[in-house]
Amino acid sequence: MDSAPQPRSAGARRPNARGHGELLRAEIISSAVHMLDEFGDDEGLSLRAVARALSVSPSSIYLYFPDRDALVLAVMQHCHDDMLAAADEAEAGHEDPASRLLARMLGQAAWAGEHPGLYKVMHESKVSRQPGMPFKEAMVSRTTAAVQECMDAGAAPAGDAAAVALDLRAAVIGMLSLRINEPGLPWPPLAEQTTRLLNKLVGFAPPIGGA
Repeated sequence: MDSAPQPRSAGARRPNARGHGELLRAEIISSAVHMLDEFGDDEGLSLRAVARALSVSPSSIYLYFPDRDALVLAVMQHCHDDMLAAADEAEAGHEDPASRLLARMLGQAAWAGEHPGLYKVMHESKVSRQPGMPFKEAMVSRTTAAVQECMDAGAAPAGDAAAVALDLRAAVIGMLSLRINEPGLPWPPLAEQTTRLLNKLVGFAPPIGGA
């Protein structure tokens, strides 16, 4: 028997009107997002549990997702897009390239802090290691462009922006994952640690944040 917890009550639900199938698909993804944020891992998710949460038959889920992994991948794309939008929004409020890059990293960090379970699924689950997820490239390309802007403006030494962006990605993902998984450690303030990583890996001159 499927014993996965249900994040919301399964009350009576009206069927979507004809032509509104995409609405049901969005509801399926939204329900799975909620569950995965609760679980912090994709292994506990089942299509039947999602169907119960939405008060629909399992066959309704299969109309949109042939298996559980397909649904998890759809959730991951949704989450990557949402985190990317958060980073873009944070960056937009700053003028100079160094401040924009810092704001972008802090925007990602804020999203991870609000959705720690989803962040674990995005970076630590078995599904996250599967190929065929081109949506992950968007975050890398935006960070690379932001690093290149810093180099072009003279805020950072010239170099391989793509390599620096990958170093930064590894450092930030590691930092955020450790903060989520080991909250009891004496972590410094997030902005302080993120600024220190940027100063070291990007090489801001002068260093930002007074570091």
